[in-house]
Amino acid sequence: MTRGPIPRKTVYRLSLYYRVLQRLRSNQIETVSSAALAKVSGVKPTQLRKDLAYLGHFGTRGLGYSVDSLCTKLIDVMGSASLQPVILVGVGQLGSALLGYDGFEREGFEIVGAFDLDHERARSGGLKIQTMSMEELPEFVKSRNIKIAILSVPGHVAQEVANSLVTSGIQAILNFAPAVLQVPEHAVVNSVNLAAELENLSYFIR
Repeated sequence: MTRGPIPRKTVYRLSLYYRVLQRLRSNQIETVSSAALAKVSGVKPTQLRKDLAYLGHFGTRGLGYSVDSLCTKLIDVMGSASLQPVILVGVGQLGSALLGYDGFEREGFEIVGAFDLDHERARSGGLKIQTMSMEELPEFVKSRNIKIAILSVPGHVAQEVANSLVTSGIQAILNFAPAVLQVPEHAVVNSVNLAAELENLSYFIR
């Protein structure tokens, strides 16, 4: 049992811990201390223990955490025991690159459909996933009970597309569009602004 709703930043760190644990398991490491797991994850041990407390009682003093048990619990809490279906909207250069990325399935996600505002692009071939027009999106989302979307459209249409996604039943959006999106309280947006990230890195190398 978890101890109630998990804060968004904690969810992000739990996902990070899970990926670290996957690497440990692939190296046949059976147990890990909180100090070691925290160091590899880039957080303080106190923060890690506070985050894992949301999962219930874990770990044995002097022995650490069972890698397998902690992985199983994180899968249960994060909902990644089976592939989660995801749709992608915007099949430009970035969208096409995301469709070609084969790492999503290793992390528990599967892009099951792609959509584009451009009708000609929507029907073009050459991709492993057929791209459909936006008119087909609502029925596709509802019939497959899809909750997550990746958005890689131009900034000036991003809010309109986000509105359509939420109306269709999407509850979580990974936004690559250069726009700040407004969504209802029941939906969540994580934005990836590549230019802002580069500016941030540029500041630190000066």
